[in-house]
Amino acid sequence: MARNIVELIADQKGEDILLLDIREISILADYFVIGTTTSDRQADAIIDSVRQEMKREFDVRPLHIEGESADGWVLMDYGGVVVHLFAAEMRTYYDLEGLWQAGRTVVRML
Repeated sequence: MARNIVELIADQKGEDILLLDIREISILADYFVIGTTTSDRQADAIIDSVRQEMKREFDVRPLHIEGESADGWVLMDYGGVVVHLFAAEMRTYYDLEGLWQAGRTVVRML
């Protein structure tokens, strides 16, 4: 599921996509998918794409969605996979890569 989400973000021209394996350091989730968006419109398109494809491919819906694209940050919680979409400045501010640096990078697409 996590790799599928990475591909969906890439298909929508998301940038600096990171798939981080946090299984050994957290009970919150197994994977974080982190991506940067260049506009609210792009973020909304990615959110819709992920939501539709996860329902179609895996018959799952997000347990929770938090944030708004207009605020520069959206979290989609699929239980074992948590998706974080950021505007560039918000990604720098929250620095999830630094916070979870003990996690293992599975995929990084610049």
